[in-house]
Amino acid sequence: MAQKPLRLLACGDVEGKFDILFNRVRAIQKKSGNFDLLLCVGNFFGSTPDAEWEEYKTGIKKAPIQTYVLGANNQETVKYFQDADGCELAENITYLGRKGIFTGSSGLQIVYLSGTESLNEPVPGYNFSPKDVSSLRTMLCTTSQFKGVDILLTSPWPKYVGNFGNSSGEVDTKKCGSALVSSLAMGLKPRYHFAALEKTYYERLPYRNHVVLQENAQHATRFIALANVGNPEKKKYLYAFSIVPMKLMDAAELVKQPPDVTENPYRKSGQEASIGKQIPAPAEESACQFFFDLNEKQGRKRSSTGRDSKSPHPKQPRKPPQPPGPCWFCLASPEVEKHLVVNIGTHCYLALAKGGLSDDHVLILPIGHYQSVVELSAEVVEEVEKYKATLRRFFKSRGKRCVVFERNYKSHHLQLQVIPVPVSCCATDDIKDAFITQAQEQQIELLEIPEHSDIKQIAQPGAAYFYVELDTGEKLFHRIKKNFPLQFGREVLASEAILNIPGKSDWRQCQISKEDEETLARRFRKDFEPYDFTLDD
Repeated sequence: MAQKPLRLLACGDVEGKFDILFNRVRAIQKKSGNFDLLLCVGNFFGSTPDAEWEEYKTGIKKAPIQTYVLGANNQETVKYFQDADGCELAENITYLGRKGIFTGSSGLQIVYLSGTESLNEPVPGYNFSPKDVSSLRTMLCTTSQFKGVDILLTSPWPKYVGNFGNSSGEVDTKKCGSALVSSLAMGLKPRYHFAALEKTYYERLPYRNHVVLQENAQHATRFIALANVGNPEKKKYLYAFSIVPMKLMDAAELVKQPPDVTENPYRKSGQEASIGKQIPAPAEESACQFFFDLNEKQGRKRSSTGRDSKSPHPKQPRKPPQPPGPCWFCLASPEVEKHLVVNIGTHCYLALAKGGLSDDHVLILPIGHYQSVVELSAEVVEEVEKYKATLRRFFKSRGKRCVVFERNYKSHHLQLQVIPVPVSCCATDDIKDAFITQAQEQQIELLEIPEHSDIKQIAQPGAAYFYVELDTGEKLFHRIKKNFPLQFGREVLASEAILNIPGKSDWRQCQISKEDEETLARRFRKDFEPYDFTLDD
């Protein structure tokens, strides 16, 4: 017999508006039936007079549901929480404590951490420290059977929670929030994580807790930030959900991945932040900007660093790795055939492919020397993604879908091949089937990886691989262990099943004169200009 799910409510900052909250809960329960628990994060008490609270404290009024709350986030409200280990504040209202684990009779496991971050010891009653976070992790994570917890309650957001996810609105998750909470969430792997304090609602796309193709599948985490009770903008402050305790779930059911799951926002290039330290932001790099007279219309002025020249504290540029010898693709190199360059960004550039499969076959290349996507810094990755999205829009306007692939094998400089395929030729599923079929014929293990996955989480720097990305976001990946056909990507796309130009599978058979290359480059620059995000407004 299937376990009956628990029905829970989570709430953001109450700030002393108890009547508004509990009246809302009563209305929900009248309409939808009773819930088992109400979990409150953020500021439960506010700066308002205590008259309303006294009615609950003395029993004149009663919460309509068993309510669990976190502790103080400021000196002003410490007085309400007399016992650091938790206590009953009023009938049906319980303070969980400064930190700990609450396990219900059903087996539901809730980890809670009250207060806001402080890196100094000793901490006041409204803060938590690196030691607090470390002790929570030690309590749970040191056993070999540990898989995660059902729910994590914190008041601050975890820092960097927006990485790889949907927009968090006005909240900059690279600046706001607690790095200690991020570290805790990384270690505890909660199925649900609730937070508040930022006075807004944000439900992040679920993120995975394992490395694709390297670790066994684990459950996903859903982070939900809730607004303040009774806010005039009517932002969501109450969240209803059902949950079966992890310990009672079938293992296969538990690890099912939602279709919109993303990479873990706290994992940077496979490295987890250390406890007690601020989680470092993705390394930033300011590449030198190179200018060429591509055409007369592109002579607009831009900062040579690609950043706002008004910044009072410009970052010192950190040079990308240098090639061991002459490189055909480093933009500063004299080896580059600059007549093929069709667009230049801050960290990347576009060039027509030499011996391309079509006249508009282009490459996305980093300006500095990087061997693969896996080795790119966060800023370069961001611009690569911007180029990919822009090219998709550009080709779509011309009745084409684009296929992107990378072969990190017997190559020294990253080349992302972008090949447009007329929509009239075939469907995306046909392209996918062609890659899988030809891979099987050549005994190549081509695995499908989740849509929102990051190649950096699958392949380590220096590893050889091939991957292809379709216009739907679907990705196919092969880890190269020994030999790999250098023209595999071209062969599939040139085959009868797709472009039907099998004679063009080798780029050396497709070369044209420099004069013809210059003509194609001029045409592409002109056509692409309306989509060019590198130009100033």
